[in-house]
Amino acid sequence: MDISILLRRTVAVTAALTCTIFYSLTACTGITLTAKDGSYIMARTAEWGGTDLQSRYVIVPRGYRHVSMAPDGGTGLIFNGKYGYVGVAANMDQFVLEGLNEKGLSAGLFFFPGYGQYPEYDSTQVDRTVPDMQVVSWILANFTTVQEVVDHFDDIIVTLLYPQSGTSHWRVGDPSGRQVVIEITGGETHIYENTVGVLTNSPDFPWQVTNLNNYVNLSFGEADGNAFSAWPQVRRFGAGTGMIGIPGDVTPPSRFVRAAYYQATAPQYATGDETVMSCFLILNNFDIPIGVERQKGQEPTDIPGATQFTTATDTKGLKFYWRTCWNSTIRCIDLSSVNFARVKYTVAPLDKVREQPMEMITVR
Repeated sequence: MDISILLRRTVAVTAALTCTIFYSLTACTGITLTAKDGSYIMARTAEWGGTDLQSRYVIVPRGYRHVSMAPDGGTGLIFNGKYGYVGVAANMDQFVLEGLNEKGLSAGLFFFPGYGQYPEYDSTQVDRTVPDMQVVSWILANFTTVQEVVDHFDDIIVTLLYPQSGTSHWRVGDPSGRQVVIEITGGETHIYENTVGVLTNSPDFPWQVTNLNNYVNLSFGEADGNAFSAWPQVRRFGAGTGMIGIPGDVTPPSRFVRAAYYQATAPQYATGDETVMSCFLILNNFDIPIGVERQKGQEPTDIPGATQFTTATDTKGLKFYWRTCWNSTIRCIDLSSVNFARVKYTVAPLDKVREQPMEMITVR
């Protein structure tokens, strides 16, 4: 079948779905931890409370021919990737939300509704056009460092496949420990150094960082300077008084503050493997149960949790990890064991069996 016909059909089939996705619960939370051995770990959750995203992992070989979609149903930028990568895609194999390439470059898409504004689609520039849902693939297939991405991001024109869908922003990091956030507002690209290491959704990244100033009272362990210390009957109920005042809702600004706090107070572990486990434990706090995002009276969906998957990438150790709301077992692909010059393009569900593992304990 002619590829332009296939792409037109694909865009038509996914248009309504994409629109629905971006206006449902689109909560993503990203954190970053560094191990004592220099391992740089980037982890994140991916939420959508609408329906099953049918998430799958993809293994993309070096030299793979990437075909970008265009809003008019034609083809956008076509290129052969320089590097192989592993990632998680949602709804379609081409829509990679998070991934790691063979050089240790990590990239992820985070939803950014209501704040991003891409340039108007220009059919005369279609050979430079990449839809936002394929930007992660473009980054991972072409670059080895954050600086290369910064230098070349304006080589492409980012667009929407469907005008009513929400926009996205991106997080990119490499083994050096450098990380940036890329946002497109007013049709212009803005790249911010992410020394905080946290990312959620809207509003824009500079606002989120500035908002942390409202929480400088948060402290490790127990709060100091208790104004009521002269009254012996006034005492703490238990541990964690240093957290009093931290926001507990699931809005992006509140999740940004909580993620920054948990990240800042996390101990530094010796190895990348230990640090990955720490990231997963931290991100347990950001799992969103079904029901939180729904209006009263709405029917429940066909998924056990709005946090459909959680990932971690070890940019130095070249390992890609994930777990899902169906199976909390952490799984891993070691990219150093993959021959990206010979491996075939591979797509497979994140879960072979959608069932939480359970160990029965026999008592005699």
